[in-house]
Amino acid sequence: MNTLQIGIPKMGFTETTTRFLLHNPNHHLPCSSSMVVSVSSSGFSRKSTIVCGLRSGPRKSLWRSRVLSSEAIQAVHSLKLARNSDKLDEVFSNRLSRLLKEDLIATLTELQRQNELELSLKVFGFVRKELWYKPDLSLYSDLIYMFGKNKLIETAEELFLELQREGLKPNTRTYTEMIGAFIQVDMIEKAMGLYASMKESGCAPDKLTLTILIRNLEKAGEEELASTVKKDCEEYVENPEEFLIEVAKNYPKRKAIVLV
Repeated sequence: MNTLQIGIPKMGFTETTTRFLLHNPNHHLPCSSSMVVSVSSSGFSRKSTIVCGLRSGPRKSLWRSRVLSSEAIQAVHSLKLARNSDKLDEVFSNRLSRLLKEDLIATLTELQRQNELELSLKVFGFVRKELWYKPDLSLYSDLIYMFGKNKLIETAEELFLELQREGLKPNTRTYTEMIGAFIQVDMIEKAMGLYASMKESGCAPDKLTLTILIRNLEKAGEEELASTVKKDCEEYVENPEEFLIEVAKNYPKRKAIVLV
């Protein structure tokens, strides 16, 4: 029996709506959570699915999946229940070891979305032991971002070093995430040092890299360093003047409060 599955929003639908979507696959309806409708020779059926949240911003991990499978959902749930018990190893050996590659990566992604720091690191260690595993910058960049935003700079730095030990060369996103991690903990000197290393390696900063540096350097009162980065825009950004105007518009400087 042939079965076709499509995802449509939870908004109260009829078979007429479903048939319309089937015959008009390019028609888009806004949704965050969804229903999966199975259409077969025996009729219509539906089941709920969980739609994973994605990180905001221009970059999306290559590994990220829009819909979490039931196996990945169960794995996340089991890991969170067993996190502080002696059953955690059992969850890894009995549940995670049975997951397909895509489901295991989706489990890691969902744990990161939920800001599960310790579990994310443990699952990443498990992923690295799989036979199919190959070092991947997206996985490292996602983790660096997560630990950076939580101001766990030592872990972020260790991940940055580890990816290089695995033979990977940091790309623009990886450098940017690490620079952002340094800025989160006010390590301006290290952020600028890594920015210099980034350029020396031949890896060009993009608009996000430059925006993060400019607005945070200005916020920290480092006007001279901010001016240096602004000059770099002439080399790395098309229409640098328009770009800098946009940055200033979106992230205006805070006016100093004068007490009298």
